[in-house]
Amino acid sequence: MYELLCRLRPYVSAYAVPPEPADKTTDGSRRAMVEDTQIARSKAIQQQTGKTFHVATRLLPQRIREATYVLYAFFRVADEVVDDPGDRSPAEQRAELEAIRAAALGEQETDDPVLAAFAELRETYDIDPADVDTFIDAMASDVDTDRYETYAELEAYMDGSASAVGRMMTAVMEPDNPEQALPHATALGEAFQLTNFIRDVREDIVERDRIYLPQSTLDRHGVTNNQLRAFEMDASVVAVIQDELARAEELYTEGVAGIKYLPEDCQLAVLLAAVLYADHHRLIRNREYDVLSATPQLTTARKLALLARTRWQWVWNKDPETVFRNISEGKGRGGMFTRGAELVDRLPVR
Repeated sequence: MYELLCRLRPYVSAYAVPPEPADKTTDGSRRAMVEDTQIARSKAIQQQTGKTFHVATRLLPQRIREATYVLYAFFRVADEVVDDPGDRSPAEQRAELEAIRAAALGEQETDDPVLAAFAELRETYDIDPADVDTFIDAMASDVDTDRYETYAELEAYMDGSASAVGRMMTAVMEPDNPEQALPHATALGEAFQLTNFIRDVREDIVERDRIYLPQSTLDRHGVTNNQLRAFEMDASVVAVIQDELARAEELYTEGVAGIKYLPEDCQLAVLLAAVLYADHHRLIRNREYDVLSATPQLTTARKLALLARTRWQWVWNKDPETVFRNISEGKGRGGMFTRGAELVDRLPVR
């Protein structure tokens, strides 16, 4: 199947990585009829293309971890159609996304191990087909959209590219009260995505010729697209980044507030994911908001330190909001959402 995958769709170099063995199921929980080779391939994709998320995934219980590998691999397969199109035309990219949609929804047979695994997973966990559609629609919009005029437009895009992802993850976790959990999962997915957009301004311009910062925010501070494409940092760009960081931080607050509605054995992993993504804000502030000269990246040592701090605090306090607040505000160490002990001004963003 792997050879067939490479022949049909040579998207990402991650597919060239030999798959590690799938984790063994030991808890007796229900599991989609997904082959171990499919899970191993999905796990390899996550390890290569989602290193930060993979750290948090390892804390999930067995019954959720393998499903998460499959979900992430499916998202990457679709995303790479538009992020690494090669010599495919826009029409060919859209056709490929439609084929992925049909396979994911079980409307047509597929020999692709990732898509076959996702289709089985979707049926097992009753993932809403509307979320699959919303996700694929967002990927399709990347074919010919390179800017967003307002935050409302960007938010509509993120509902598919990120929030739908959070809702699918929630379906796999099977919380007792999904109606309570889903709005917060939507907000947390949006927070992760917005952090990525802020962090990756340079990379998105260089590799994809896209600007995900809302044009309305740029206009408010007198920043032009040409200035960003020339990678010219000044006080106006700093103000733009401050605005969007503040917006994302409101979303983290809303998203983390819903972690308590997830199964207890899933809460630490989701909390750690929030801690890791949000720590990019600390890094960006330490760089004086410069996201144009290079893409800020967390080191492995920093990720492991945050893992240790989060687990240690979780031992003593099982309230996700308190743990996230303690780490994000730094408690005198200089946190993600603070500058030393002083809170960063929250600029009006709505």
